[in-house]
Amino acid sequence: MSNDDPQLPRPGKVSPLRPLPNLIFASRWLQLPLYLGLIVAQAVYVVHFLVELTHLVEAAFGSKPALESLITSIGYKTTAPVTTLNETVIMLVVLALIDVVMISNLLIMVIVGGYETFVSRMNLEGHRDQPEWLSHVNASVLKVKLATAIIGISSIHLLKTFINADNYTDRVLIAQTGIHITFLLSAMAIAYTDRLMSQSANGH
Repeated sequence: MSNDDPQLPRPGKVSPLRPLPNLIFASRWLQLPLYLGLIVAQAVYVVHFLVELTHLVEAAFGSKPALESLITSIGYKTTAPVTTLNETVIMLVVLALIDVVMISNLLIMVIVGGYETFVSRMNLEGHRDQPEWLSHVNASVLKVKLATAIIGISSIHLLKTFINADNYTDRVLIAQTGIHITFLLSAMAIAYTDRLMSQSANGH
């Protein structure tokens, strides 16, 4: 039978969607304001990072107001008054900055990976700045990467808590440790489930 038969779809030609399926498929663009909102949140994190970094530098040069602002922001308390920048305060501030960076990385994964997976292709193939992980991203890979990022963020929070343990009750310390272990087990379960699904798909 000839390929020119008008009753048969031509190779490479996509048939237009019917009105209702087209409307449902176009509804994915409703997610666009959500991703744009996350970009705004990313900008807020950048401002917060720069403010904290400025206070750290100013405190290193002996600024009392900057030191007080840092102590307040990290929730550091001690019986002796803190008059100069000490190692504990520096460590807590640096961990807080790392925390901001890791949350920012999480936002980038959600914005870029989520848009690419659920909204529209970005056509970044061949772009010199294309993220390595984006070339093989899908919903399952994105879930595993997000779970891993959350574990990293939880680890930073837990380390900050342990360094500043005198300001927390045993109940809070145990609760944060339990939450971190729960995140870890959840990520392992997600990764294991994804592996089983991949093996099942390859088996077929």
